[in-house]
Amino acid sequence: MTQEAYQQIAHTIPLQPGVYKYYAADGTLLYVGKAKHLRKRIGSYFSKQKSSYKTHELVQRIHRIEFTIVDSEQDAFLLENALIKQFQPKFNIDLKDDKTYPYLVIKKEPFPRIFFTRRKYNDGSEYLGPFTSVAKVRELLSFIKQFIPLRTCKLPLTVNNIQRGKFKVCLEYHLGNCKGPCEALQSEADYATGLQQVRQMLKGNLQPIIAAYKTQMQDFAAVLAFEKAEQVRKKLEHLEQYQAKSIIVSRHLGTLDVFSMLKDGDTAYVNYLMVENGTIVQTHTVSLETKLEEAEEEVLSFAIQQLRDEFNSIAAEIIVPFEIPFPEAMATITIPKAGDKKKLLDLSLKNVNYYQLELKKKKILQLEGKSDMEKKQVLYQLQQQLQLPVAPIHIECFDNSNFQGSYPVSAMVCFKEGIPSKKDYRHYNVKTVTGINDFATMQEVVYRRYHRLLKENSPLPQLVIIDGGKGQLGAAMESIKALNLIGKLTVVGLAKNEEEIFFPGDSNSIKLDWNSDTLKLIRYIRDEVHRFGITFHRNQRSKGTFKNELEQIQGIGHKTAQELLKTFKSVKKIQEKTVEELSTVVGLHKASIIKAYFAEQSGTD
Repeated sequence: MTQEAYQQIAHTIPLQPGVYKYYAADGTLLYVGKAKHLRKRIGSYFSKQKSSYKTHELVQRIHRIEFTIVDSEQDAFLLENALIKQFQPKFNIDLKDDKTYPYLVIKKEPFPRIFFTRRKYNDGSEYLGPFTSVAKVRELLSFIKQFIPLRTCKLPLTVNNIQRGKFKVCLEYHLGNCKGPCEALQSEADYATGLQQVRQMLKGNLQPIIAAYKTQMQDFAAVLAFEKAEQVRKKLEHLEQYQAKSIIVSRHLGTLDVFSMLKDGDTAYVNYLMVENGTIVQTHTVSLETKLEEAEEEVLSFAIQQLRDEFNSIAAEIIVPFEIPFPEAMATITIPKAGDKKKLLDLSLKNVNYYQLELKKKKILQLEGKSDMEKKQVLYQLQQQLQLPVAPIHIECFDNSNFQGSYPVSAMVCFKEGIPSKKDYRHYNVKTVTGINDFATMQEVVYRRYHRLLKENSPLPQLVIIDGGKGQLGAAMESIKALNLIGKLTVVGLAKNEEEIFFPGDSNSIKLDWNSDTLKLIRYIRDEVHRFGITFHRNQRSKGTFKNELEQIQGIGHKTAQELLKTFKSVKKIQEKTVEELSTVVGLHKASIIKAYFAEQSGTD
């Protein structure tokens, strides 16, 4: 739209606050904006002195202007954000955050279950969150299960079904993880108290739970139930340790939101700390792409509204580093100069700077957003430094994992063009090796991997990295020889401590420059195989702990194992107990058998 064309319609635009929309000739929504005075703000786009080339490009494409009059600047602000979020116009700020966040749902049903979900349904259930960390949600679920007994079964616990005695308590009841509402051993009122404690915990407020446990401990002590009182005391101790893990700046701060921003060209990074009862319960950083050289105040204001909406925040105070136009009536803007609030703001700034730095590192390591030649540059450097016959476009890395002589597993990660190819990751339960033998384990999994690729006629990697010493490398080479793959791929070892690379049969290692991109890539691959392997091993160990290990002890049957778990909760705790402590549950003979088994497993007398 030309300036002359705008002048013909300028008198039809009101002087009131509102939201304006620019459309292209094909009906595409180009831009949404807000204004105290619509005519004045829209007219600024068509002045002879345009602020930037991007604004000029926008104006050239405008074919139609629409506007909506609202009652106040606050209403204009809220409507603008809603329209941007819904239509994502090309010339508006783009908040790059396409993740789906997990929730904890309290299901609408008798004796409601609480569980993890990524989807919200309009089913009347209560959704707590969202949370930025899946690990945090799983930690919370584990913590809830340990300290607030709630049912996990899917039984239809209607009043009629319970009265008719349709259900029987399960193992969770005997382990102390459920109070047995299925047999009317727990009232709905008592169950609701547990759910309320969950809500308080998610708000970072453990004081009501701690107070309830203290009262319970005193009640048990008053009637001389000292064993039960001791169990409650241990729960209190764990609760206080969990609370200490939270980032608490001050218990007097209450509930507030903290935002900081770092601008880098057309990209802005915004960090959000959600604080409830003086505890940081959420932290999240996003990047935004600016389109029309928007001022920092405008970008931060936009991000705050989007993030508060995403995380359902109703905090009445917002901490920011500078003045912003944020006309939300129920929120106070604070720019702290000292004290606890300033500490929170500094912490937010530290997070946003770290995010930007890590993003840059990630782009270097994963070679994102570059041409094919740029992506391969680091790989060509690695080819030259290791004197490989071809560039290692396809790299695979192996690592072993075990825990005190139990559950040996291996992991393999795959990188293609310097980027993780997660669909090609593999983990292996060891099949042919008895006990812990890293060499034999490596020989087995390398054989299984490349025997499978050969059988499927799949491409082989150019470079294979064995995370371990010369023994593991030698074992891997035995499988490579057995498969007749010598010369068809290159296999190297990576020393765990020195980060040295060595070839089969060579006495001297290769040390890459400490800050080189090639060594950074290799470190990243090594860290990724560690992460992938440890995660798998932890899951396997957990399954084995509860299903197999105790019953594998000669002379210990299923009932004895159940009784031990009911009393001590985990195999790890059973392993730590003395013969005398175990004998109080299973008798001296069986206690001695259990201690002898674990002593043998750990290699101690």
